[in-house]
Amino acid sequence: MNEYNIPENALITIAGTVGVGKSTLTSALAERLNFKTSLEKVDHNPYLEKFYHDFERWSFHLQIYFLAERFKEQKQIFEAGGGFVQDRSIYEDTGIFAKMHADKGTMSVTDYETYTSLFEAMVMTPYFPHPDVLVYLEGSLPSILNRIQLRGRQMEIDTDRSYWEQMHGRYAKWINEFTACPILRLNIDEYDVNDPASMDEILRQISVVIANVRAEKKLHVTG
Repeated sequence: MNEYNIPENALITIAGTVGVGKSTLTSALAERLNFKTSLEKVDHNPYLEKFYHDFERWSFHLQIYFLAERFKEQKQIFEAGGGFVQDRSIYEDTGIFAKMHADKGTMSVTDYETYTSLFEAMVMTPYFPHPDVLVYLEGSLPSILNRIQLRGRQMEIDTDRSYWEQMHGRYAKWINEFTACPILRLNIDEYDVNDPASMDEILRQISVVIANVRAEKKLHVTG
C-alpha cells in the first residue's frame, strides 16, 4: 500500500473524449503513486492520419488496430502484476468510435458486426482483466475544443466541429450506460494536475472507490 491506501497491484484507467486531458492526468497519477503508465500510442499509429482524411476508407482498419493494441496492453499489465495508470479504455473503442462510424455509415454493417463480434470474444469475458476503477473525465464542449486547439495536432484542428459535437454527446450517453467496472467521474474544470491538494483529493476518491469494490468482492466470496 501507498500513502493513499491504493493497492500496489491496482489498474486505474482514464477515459474521456479527445482532448479532455487523459494523458496528462495519467502521467500525474502514476508519478504520485509510483505506478507505471500505459499511454495511448498515437504517434506510431499507421492508420490515424489516413483515417482523419477518409473516415469511410479507414475506420474499420483503425478500430481493429486499436483493439489489438489495447488488448496486448491489458495482457501485459496483467502479466506485470498491475500497478498501472492507463490512458484510454478498451471499452471506448466499441462503445464510442466503432458505433459512431456504423451509425454514420462510415463503417459498413458487415465490418461493424465483425468488429463487435471480435471485441466481445476478446473483452467481454470473465477472463479479461477489467480495471479496478475507470476515471471518466468530462467537461463542456467549449472547454474540450479549447484544449484541442492548445494541443495543436493539425489533423484534429482541421476536423469539422460537428464531429466533436457528436462525439461529446455520445460519450455522455456511453458513460451513463457503462457497467463493465466501477466509475469515478471528474469534471476537467474542477481540478488542476499542477495543484498537489487537487491531486490528493482525486487520489482519495480513487482509493475510496477501489476499497469499496474490493470489500464487496471479498464479502461476496466469503458469503
